[in-house]
Amino acid sequence: MRRLILLVALIWPCHHTALRAQDVTLPMKPGSVRFAAFGDMGTGKSPQYEVARQLFRFHQKFRFNFVILLGDNIYGSKKARDMVKKFEEPYQPLLDAGVQFYASLGNHDDRDQRFYKYFGMKEQEYYSFKKENVRFFALESGYMDGAQLEWLEKGLAKSGADEWKICFFHHPLYSSAKFHGSSTELRGILEPLFVKYGVDVVFSGHDHVYERVKPQKGIHYFVEGAAGQLRAGDLRKSDLTAAGYDQDRSFLLVEISDDDLYFQAVSRTGETVDSGTFHRRVVIQGKRGLPDVPPLLERRHAGTVAHRAPRRRPPTIRLTWGQEREKGACLMCPPFLEPRHAGTFVRRTPRRNRRRSASP
Repeated sequence: MRRLILLVALIWPCHHTALRAQDVTLPMKPGSVRFAAFGDMGTGKSPQYEVARQLFRFHQKFRFNFVILLGDNIYGSKKARDMVKKFEEPYQPLLDAGVQFYASLGNHDDRDQRFYKYFGMKEQEYYSFKKENVRFFALESGYMDGAQLEWLEKGLAKSGADEWKICFFHHPLYSSAKFHGSSTELRGILEPLFVKYGVDVVFSGHDHVYERVKPQKGIHYFVEGAAGQLRAGDLRKSDLTAAGYDQDRSFLLVEISDDDLYFQAVSRTGETVDSGTFHRRVVIQGKRGLPDVPPLLERRHAGTVAHRAPRRRPPTIRLTWGQEREKGACLMCPPFLEPRHAGTFVRRTPRRNRRRSASP
């Protein structure tokens, strides 16, 4: 009898911990926008399937309606049977439950995946969609040409002042992981637009870890590239890091209700590795503050930006990337920019540099 009591005493804490490990920390408020976010998953191997099963278990408690995919959705061969093995089979329970998927493309993806029926890309490499009071922008960070930048700026400018603005794409603007790290070239192109038009949150993959970055110029950044791949121990926590996890695969759950965003990062085994909430920047007397923003970009409200720019349009520098150097080269990987496509970026320059702003 004493042995039985001792056995129960040993088993119960483990069982109780397992139950608690799979608890949902999100509030599940009526009418909220609920989704999952992850990338770098499409290996077709057992860890991806285990993460997918855990994701479905959480879906039974936290009924998210859609998933945003952060690139590198399918690794290796991409034939029809591979799409089944690396996407349809692991996520079939979610597909059967009516969950929608919205993909962005990574450096391991085929551009023809924009036609894949389950990726929700509208046959476009970059696109936008809206869920209640949240506007999403899926970007193609591997080929950020002038046409895409123009499209993005117009879309951000047209978004309502009462809408959350969320961008998601593959290469992270901020990352503390050792293998890839921050995509500084891409940051120099996108961040001014994000700041100017008040983007609230950015989700990326590429680095095979989970990281929540401290707000940068008022913008919240998440890296979640560990839903299939993993680089254990790759996260070197830095001044950027608010929280991180690199010991197992993971995924991210998000809920938005009015001006509050709630998040919960979950490991392959169901452990909550990060959670929290933040409030969208408050509208006060018709103006919405943007912390850490230079004086030239002080405030925005009702879809407008008070930008004290010169009356004349600044000249343009066009930076052209070279042709692909080798198959499979990664666009935003340090120590240097390894281009994957020929493309053109548009960068505005100060008026005083006008004489040196001719296209190369």
